[in-house]
Amino acid sequence: MTRTLLPGVIAMAALVVASNILVQFLLLDGLLTWGAFTYPFAFLVTDIMNRLYGATAARKVVLVGFVTGVICSLIGSQIMLEYGPAVPLRIAIASGTAFLIAQLVDVAIFARLRDSKWWKAPLASTFIGSTIDTAIFFSLAFSLSISFGAAADDQIGWASESVPFLLSGPMAPLWVSLGVADWAIKLTIALIALVPFRLIIGQRAAQPN
Repeated sequence: MTRTLLPGVIAMAALVVASNILVQFLLLDGLLTWGAFTYPFAFLVTDIMNRLYGATAARKVVLVGFVTGVICSLIGSQIMLEYGPAVPLRIAIASGTAFLIAQLVDVAIFARLRDSKWWKAPLASTFIGSTIDTAIFFSLAFSLSISFGAAADDQIGWASESVPFLLSGPMAPLWVSLGVADWAIKLTIALIALVPFRLIIGQRAAQPN
C-alpha cells in the first residue's frame, strides 16, 4: 500500500467504523440512523481515489473498507444485547456483500466515464452504486423471501412488520420504508458530494508536479 493511497485508506476506514457505530442511533422513529448520513461518503472517497490514482488504486481502498467492515461486524457479533448480538450474522453478510459489490460497480462505472464532463463519472457511479448497495443490503438483511435459517430469520422478524410506508403511506413491510429512506439519503448526499469532489480534484490539478 503506497503512501499516496494512505489518505484514502484512512478516510475509508474511518467512514466504515463511524457508520457502524452511528447506525445504532435512530432518527425519525427509527426510519433512519445517523449512519445513513456518513456511509454514503464512502463513495466520495472511492471516486476521488479513482480520479487521482486510477481504478486499481480505488479497488485497493475499497478492499480496506471491506476488511474494516468485516472486523466491525465480527466485533459487533460478540456484543450481546437483550434481543441478541448487536450485529446478527445475516446483517453482517448483507452489509459486507452490499458494500463490496456496490463499491466495485462504482469503480467500474467511474472508470468508463472518467473522460466525460467532470461531474458525470462521480454522479453516475455513485447513483448506480448507491442503488445497488441499498437493494442488496435491505433484501439480504430483511426480506423474508430470502432465508438464512430459522434462527437468523427470527432475529430480523421485526423488519417485516406491516407499518405505514414512510410513516404516512399505505401499509408495507417496515424494511421497505427503511430501504427507501436510506436510498433517498444516499442520492441526496451523492449530489452534495459533487462539491467536495470538485474542490479536491481542482485543488490537486492546480498543484505543481
